[in-house]
Amino acid sequence: MASDLSILSATAFSTGVLHTILGPDHYVPFVALARSRMWSVRKLITVTVLCGLGHVAGSVVIGTVGLLLGTAVLRLEALESLRGDGAAWLLIGFGLAYFVWGTVQAFRDVPHTHLHAHADGTVHCHLHRHDAEHRHVHDYETMAAADTETPRRSITPWILFLIFVFGPCEVLIPLLMYPAAHASAAAVVLVVAAFTIGTVGTMVSAVLLLVYGIRRVPVPHGHHFGHAAAGLAVLACGALMKLGL
Repeated sequence: MASDLSILSATAFSTGVLHTILGPDHYVPFVALARSRMWSVRKLITVTVLCGLGHVAGSVVIGTVGLLLGTAVLRLEALESLRGDGAAWLLIGFGLAYFVWGTVQAFRDVPHTHLHAHADGTVHCHLHRHDAEHRHVHDYETMAAADTETPRRSITPWILFLIFVFGPCEVLIPLLMYPAAHASAAAVVLVVAAFTIGTVGTMVSAVLLLVYGIRRVPVPHGHHFGHAAAGLAVLACGALMKLGL
């Protein structure tokens, strides 16, 4: 019995790791948005962990209710598939909206010249950027190292959280929870815990590796279209989910 639970837990953990690695939607949106919105490392990890927990919790709740009601696995799989389609469309919609907003912000911040006349009749021109007058430019690496936070609040993390709560862990219910249910409630808890650790731990690890890897790649003037690029990255993840890739 103990050996069976050990095998089941190890399977749950490895499945959590594998399904996270194979799904770029589990980490690419966080990397893209952290870069464009200049999140601190602390905020990046916090948002990733909360979204990961919400991601697993949604399927746990559905699976638990299914266990208590004796709902057939196929019905729960169909429900999870429907949730997957919904999550994909939410990512696509959010990514598209963020891309449009980022593009507008980028073109609003395009440098241009203004003529300036003095009282003595002297006229000269100077470079001007609208957005630069209303915000301070922060260095992402400095913020990450100092673990600071920008004062402006944003609903972006909450949108991500809701999307991940809605998004299913397709492999959790049919492959893990139901086999564990034949053993005991404690087995279900153990399997879910192992799956959660594997999933969330891999999400955080992948996000940090990519963030610190991107920091070493010089992108001249890339920050100017950073929001638009982040939107495209999120949109691409949603499209890959929709295509089943």
